[in-house]
Amino acid sequence: MEMLVVSLTVFVLALFVGVEIITKVPPNLHTPLMSGSNAISGITLVGAILSAGSLGPQVATILGFLAVIFATINVVGGFMVTNRMLGMFRRKD
Repeated sequence: MEMLVVSLTVFVLALFVGVEIITKVPPNLHTPLMSGSNAISGITLVGAILSAGSLGPQVATILGFLAVIFATINVVGGFMVTNRMLGMFRRKD
């Protein structure tokens, strides 16, 4: 029970810090920073894969599988936005 309280506390604090950081980023820096955050999403994807492959409770496996799906969507979407941003700087011949 104590571990659940600690985990929820860390989650809520991370949520507040994340919202504060994202709201302070100016719009013209958002897309370049998104390409850098793809590396963080990749780390999240690795953690999700490890969680999905765990031999623990079935709930952990299901949540890990859902995390793999959402992290993959995040990584692919981030690379698509980054590719589109870089396309704006290509020369039109």
